[in-house]
Formats: sequence, C-alpha cells, structure tokens
Amino acid sequence: MSTPIPIFYSFRRCPYAMRARLALHFAQCTVELREILLKHKPQVMLEVSPKGTVPVLVLDSGEVLEESLDIMLWALAQHDPHAMLRHGDSALAWVQRNDEEFKFHLDRYKYFERYPAGTQQQYRIQAEVFLIDLEAVLQQQTYLGGNTPDLADLALWPFIRQFAGVDPSWFWQSEYVQVRAWLQVFLEAQAFVEIMPKWKPWQAADEAVLFP
Repeated sequence: MSTPIPIFYSFRRCPYAMRARLALHFAQCTVELREILLKHKPQVMLEVSPKGTVPVLVLDSGEVLEESLDIMLWALAQHDPHAMLRHGDSALAWVQRNDEEFKFHLDRYKYFERYPAGTQQQYRIQAEVFLIDLEAVLQQQTYLGGNTPDLADLALWPFIRQFAGVDPSWFWQSEYVQVRAWLQVFLEAQAFVEIMPKWKPWQAADEAVLFP
C-alpha cells in the first residue's frame, strides 16, 4: 500500500507560497500541488485551514501546517542535501525581521493608496532600512548563508522580488548593488523556473499534480 502524499495548497505569485515551494524543491519532498484562486478558495482547503491563506500543507498524518516557515522547516528536516538549515538561529532571525518588519513596510509601499497616512516614497524609505542591512552583509559574502544559499536566502528572495517589482526602474538603478546582484542570481536560477510554472486552478476532479 503506497504512502499518501502530502497535499500542498499554493498560489503561484504569493511570496509565502513561493518560499515554501523553494524549500520543497531543494528538499525534493514530493507533494500534491493544488493551485488555488484566492477569490475562489476551495471548501476542502477551508475545512482544514479556516484562516484561508496560503500556503497550507496537509501531511499524511493529518497534521496541517499553515505557516510558510513551518512548511520550509518541515521539508528541509526531511531532506537537506544543501545544508540549508546549517545556520539555525541566525537564519531564523533574518526571516523574523523580514516577516515582522520588512513585510509591514513592503505592503504600504506596494499598496500605498490604502495607507494615506504616508506617501509611497516614505514607505519605500522605511523599507530600505532592511535593504541597507542586507546590502552590508552581501558586500561581505555572496549569500546570506555565506558561499551558498541557506534558509534565509530562500525565505527572503520572494519578498525582495516583490519589492523590486513595485518600481523596477528605481530598484535596478538603486544603490543596493549587492542586493540587486543577489536577487538577479535567484531570478536567473533554474530553481526559480521550476517553482513558477503556470498551473491551472485545482478542481476536485483533476488528476493530481505532483511537485517538484
């Protein structure tokens, strides 16, 4: 009798889902990928995760992982051939700053019309505090993880990509030379290509889509 495959609910452009897919890719943990539309979330997903956000991973044990970082840590705990978990707390500290600090300012920068208390430029300047710190580290080493990527690189890349996409002409001419180079490596990587196919939205009658 075959072992059930974990079910992974994802949305292609969501940076949280993107970093979870990156971890699953590098860990080579096979899941059944169910691409959803955020405006039409399937009831079966809401039954296992009522908060209705992606990513969600339903393990064969029935345990439900509802946070992207938990999914990343689970996947890499199964198989970590590239030692992505090698820096432990220091990598997690970067992820925490990204999720609690940078994402706050990123949302206001990207959706500034929703936050009339400040201007888009003001929100960008607030987000740049994080970029300044990234730049300082990346001036000393190729990745946050040193010579090769680690958990922090995987977790932050999708959010810096989102930041760059708000005003590409500004970002790609900005003073953050090493951050730009670091992001470009990710955008040109085969891993990025392999986590970004255009899946059609999942329907219950569809044949299972396996990832990676």
